[in-house]
Amino acid sequence: MVVVREILTSLEKKRPIFHSEADFQHAFAWEIHQRLPDASIRLELPIFIGHRALHLDIWVATKGAGFAIELKYKTRALKVQLGEEHFRLKNQSAQDIGRYDFIKDIQRLEQVVAKRENTVGYAIFLTNDSAYWAGKTQRQTVDADFRLYQGRILEGTLQWGAGASEGTKRSREEPLTLCGRYTVNWQRYSEVSNESYGLFRYLAIEIPKEQDAG
Repeated sequence: MVVVREILTSLEKKRPIFHSEADFQHAFAWEIHQRLPDASIRLELPIFIGHRALHLDIWVATKGAGFAIELKYKTRALKVQLGEEHFRLKNQSAQDIGRYDFIKDIQRLEQVVAKRENTVGYAIFLTNDSAYWAGKTQRQTVDADFRLYQGRILEGTLQWGAGASEGTKRSREEPLTLCGRYTVNWQRYSEVSNESYGLFRYLAIEIPKEQDAG
């Protein structure tokens, strides 16, 4: 069985920071392999929903169960050295798009879980950008529906506000509809520096088999 919190707790001791999302993906998959050596693990596996192929970041097949995993790694600029390894993270910004894409991952995983027997989905977001977990703002923003502040409930149909620009919405115009109800609960991952953006937190959303994505 894939237990996300245990995997991330173990991984933090070995890899408190990653160079990129691909680096995070490979390290996460390797940690699963070490814990479940008999499991079949695939990266970027195409799962067909109707005539469309959804490429999963990580697919894990164990005896009688499958685990579909999507990962996000969003960063603010940070330079730090751990041992002999130097990390230079980019300032990715565009948090509105990052929020949309993460919720899109949840929607996709609901579809996978609904179509494949004995499958559980996990959407995992790791970041050192406090804008993602910061509290609810009183100011009405164009991405208010997609905010991921602590304690937020994600459910129903979520869409861009009326003032969202065409550039922001490009390739992301469609509203996102979730079948389940998910509580946003950020957890501490690591702290690699006392400087700004040295703290990493993660958000892990489990998509159980009970969902019905149609």
